[in-house]
Formats: sequence, structure tokens, C-alpha cells
Amino acid sequence: MGLGISSFITQMSIVIVMAVINSLLTKYGALSEYGSEIPIAVVGIVIKVNQLVIAATVGIASGAQPIIGFNYGAGNIKRVKQTFRCVVIVAEILAVIAFATYQLVPVQIISIFGKESGLYNQFAELCFRIFLLATIFNGFQKVAALFMQSIGRAVKSAVISLSRQIIFLLPAEFILSSILGILGVLWAGPVADTLAFILAVAIVGRELKILEKEV
Repeated sequence: MGLGISSFITQMSIVIVMAVINSLLTKYGALSEYGSEIPIAVVGIVIKVNQLVIAATVGIASGAQPIIGFNYGAGNIKRVKQTFRCVVIVAEILAVIAFATYQLVPVQIISIFGKESGLYNQFAELCFRIFLLATIFNGFQKVAALFMQSIGRAVKSAVISLSRQIIFLLPAEFILSSILGILGVLWAGPVADTLAFILAVAIVGRELKILEKEV
């Protein structure tokens, strides 16, 4: 239960975050030229599209968990670190491809779900390019949480899992939306992604130094 709590927290935090984002989109969307319906529809699609990339990343990291866990238990720290690096590289390649796609062809992606008015496409383009601006960092953050889980660091794994959705995103949503309106809801995404990445790097970096002493 201790090791699985971070995954539970991640799933529950998604529900909480979506409820908050939808509420803010309704409030500030009504005050913008887009209205409340377009932002809610678009953000829902954008998050679902990005979930495909996250799911692939989590799948790769989960597949590496038995390798990391077994070798950590066997004291083969070198293999643990090699596996972690390999997973990070693959995850970041996926993240870079996703980032490039979101930035270069956002309208083409949204059109898969139906062609709408000019304002709809305009907000979809903004959403992909702003809300997912720092998606390049997501690969490392997800891998880091599962890596900590693999070596029995349940608390650190939970902290990394909580950081993006709860610790950073929710406050950023409230603060930036109160300043920038509907665009603030979007800019909260890259702010949270960047801060969560920095925190994950700090935690994993410290943990890897501890593991080096165990070699």
C-alpha cells in the first residue's frame, strides 16, 4: 500500500485538477470572446490527447520497474542506473516528438475531433501551444516518480507525483487566472510542468548520489 499510494494519488489528483480547471474555464471563459463552452471542450480534448503520450511514458517506466526493483534488491546499482537512464532517454524522445507536434500542427490535431468555428480553432491552437509548452519535461517527471517507487522510496515518489498536479498546478491556476483571465488558466500548465521537473531532478539527483555510495 505504501508503494502504491503515489499511483493512487496521481489518479485522484487528475480528477481534482480537472474539476478546478473546468470551473475556472467556465468563469473566465464567459468573460472572454471564446465564451465558456469553447474552452471547456478544447481543454478536455487537449488533455486527452496528451494523456496518450503520458500513458505511453508510464507504460515504458512501469515495464522497467521489475528490472530496477530486482537489481536494486540484488545490489546491482550499476544496472539500476543504466536502466533508469535508458527509460529517461526513451521517455524524453517521446516528449520531444509530442512537443514538436503540439507546436507545429495544433489545428490539424484538433480537427480530428471535428471542424468548428474560427474561435474554436484559435483557442485550440493557443491551448496546445501554451498549456503544453513545457510538455517536454513531463517524460522525466513521470519516470522519476515510478523510479522512486521501484527502489522503495514511497514518500519521495508520492511527492513527485503530487508536485505537478496538486502542489504547483492548482495554485498556479488560481493565481495566474486571476491576473491573466482565461490565458492564465493555460499558462499555469507550463509553469507547473517546469517547477515539477526541477523538483524531480533535485530529488532524483540526490537519490542517485546516495545509490553511488552503495556501489
